[in-house]
Order: sequence, then C-alpha cells, then structure tokens
Amino acid sequence: MRSEGEPLAAVFAAPGKYVQGRGVMGRLEEVLGRLGCEKPLILSDPVVPEILGGALDGVSGATHVEFRGECSPEEIERVSQIASEGGADAIVGVGGGKTMDTAKAVANPAGLSLVIVPTIASTDAPTSALSVVYEEDGTFKEYRFFERNPDAVLVDTEVIARAPVRFLVAGIGDGLATHFEAEASARTRRQAMAGGAPTLAALTLARLCYDTLLEHGVAARLAVERDAVTPAVEKVVEANTLLSGLGFESGGLAAAHSIHNGLTVLEETHHYWHGEKVAFGVVSMLMLEERPAEVIEEVVDFCLEVGLPVALEDIGLEGIDREDLKRVAEAACAEGETIHNEPFEVYPEMVVDAMLAADAFGRRRRAELKGEANLPQVAR
Repeated sequence: MRSEGEPLAAVFAAPGKYVQGRGVMGRLEEVLGRLGCEKPLILSDPVVPEILGGALDGVSGATHVEFRGECSPEEIERVSQIASEGGADAIVGVGGGKTMDTAKAVANPAGLSLVIVPTIASTDAPTSALSVVYEEDGTFKEYRFFERNPDAVLVDTEVIARAPVRFLVAGIGDGLATHFEAEASARTRRQAMAGGAPTLAALTLARLCYDTLLEHGVAARLAVERDAVTPAVEKVVEANTLLSGLGFESGGLAAAHSIHNGLTVLEETHHYWHGEKVAFGVVSMLMLEERPAEVIEEVVDFCLEVGLPVALEDIGLEGIDREDLKRVAEAACAEGETIHNEPFEVYPEMVVDAMLAADAFGRRRRAELKGEANLPQVAR
C-alpha cells in the first residue's frame, strides 16, 4: 500500500492468458488442468445451455450453477456458499458481464483459480480484476477491486458471432469510452483501477481500441448480423474485450462511466445494456470537456452508423425533465466516482447541461444524416 506523500507508481495489470478464436471453448478443460483444478464451479447464464449445447457437460468434476441475473451482494454470497460447501477449487464464469463479475467476486476473496469465458462481446469486463456490483433492483452500488486478474480468458468468436448483434454493438459502446477516459485520467495522473498511475502501454492500447472500432466496427456489425466470423469481427471482439479491458483498467475511467452509473438510478434505463448507456455517456463527456466539434461529430456519426445511442430517447428517457436528470448527475458526481478523474472540478449542474447538450447534438445530427444513409435501429 502506498503511504501518504509517496509518488504514485505506474501499474499495468492483465490476465494470465488471453485466448481468442474459433472453437477455443473446447480448451476449457485443458486450461483448468494446467491450473491444477479438479473441482471447478461453473457459473453460467440461463441461456448458456441453449447457446453451447452440451459443451460444458463434459468438464470433469464440475458443479454447474445457474446465474440469477444480477451481480448483487446477495447473488455473490449465494454462489460463494455453494462453492465453499462443494469444495470448489476454481470458478468458471460463462456468459455476460454480470455473470463474469459475479464469478470474480466469488473467486478472488476465496483464493480460487478463475477462468472467464464470455459468450458475448458486450463489455470489457472479462480481463479485469474488478467487479461492478448492483443492488437487486439494478441500481449501481459499488466497484469491488481484487488483487488478481483472471488466470485465463477464453473468447470463442464463433459463439460471439452467433449472439444477437446488439451485444457486439453494446461492447463497441463500452470500448468507445476507453481512449477518452484514459486520456482524461492520464492528464491528472489519477490512480487507475489497476492501483497506479496510467501507463504508456495502457494509453497506447486505449487509442488502438478507438481506432480499431472506428475502422472495423460497421463491417463487424454487418458480419455478425449474418452469424459470420470475419477478420473485422476478430478485430472488434479483441478491441471490445482485450484492448478496452487493458486500456480502462490500467489507463483509468472518467466521466462516461460515471454518467452510466448515474443513469442506473432511473428505472427506465434498466432495459438498456451497459455499453449502450456508456455510449451516451461518451457523448456527454465530450460536451463536458468542450472537445472540438469535429471530434464530437466523428463519435456521434460513428454511433449512428453502428447503431449506438446518441440521445436521451435512445436509452428510454424521451421527455425526461431536468429534475430527473439532476438525480442522474448527482449520482454521477458522488464521492469516489471516476468523473472526478477529469482534469477540472465537476459538479451536478455541469453534468445535466452536458447531457442536454449531447441529446440536442445527437438528435440534430441524426436528423441531418437520416436522408443520406439507412441508419441501423438503436435498441428500444
């Protein structure tokens, strides 16, 4: 632990191994064997059997537990008790971001091996050593930080491509924040999630994430709409998962994720994915930072082309009044929130104004482009 007055050292964190490609799901038992695990607990989303068939049934010594839908303290405690009573020596999280975060929150305090197997590329959660914990009603509660990153992450792109395209697009929204947030955090040399100052490696990966998404995001979306695995899909899955994961954890978060967390106080937003709300948070963050118009336009145009939210109506908040937006802003500016990594003081009224400005810009830009292209539908 750093003592008061000691300079903040730079820290870079990463999983023990990252494996991505067609069919890598079949390597799970091999990976567990190399970790010396004989009694894994496999925590999986309810839809996993439908997605994977019996692919997990043959893992020797495994206990299978169905995830109940929310990474809450209650769910973490429930799974922890099952793992303890069954003598599990590893936790395998199979599914989406909340399943993976629950697996991390069970494995790390117990000192168990941890393998993450995402079935969608909707967030950058797989590689990190932290969990985002929510109340049972879906309201953001806290971040939990751990000493170890996952021992292994297996990303089967054939499985990812078969998932609804909305998941991939949501992951693009989450990844879109990485460069801007790491850049903001680095300007103030604030402590990143990895426990130290942002590293040059993390900032470089964060920028590569952004450039990759802009270059290949639309092509990847089109391919996944046809359940196809193409080089563009491989690149975007890597950007959503690995580049964004390493970039945010060792580069830092800022306003976009705080605004996402604030949005969760409104029940109307609970039907929208993490990355969809983060995408609107990115546009709001760019307004808050008074970024050049060409940067905002580049981000908004990309969001429109790939099908990400750019306006309040896109995340269930059409007609919302200023008082409700103030509730969002107050939660976003709560003590300890990453919005305070911005290189200037931020207070709730500024965030309300930034969200309203983002909404106005996004709606106007969509209207301008509507006649020029067949824009994909944002999930409603």
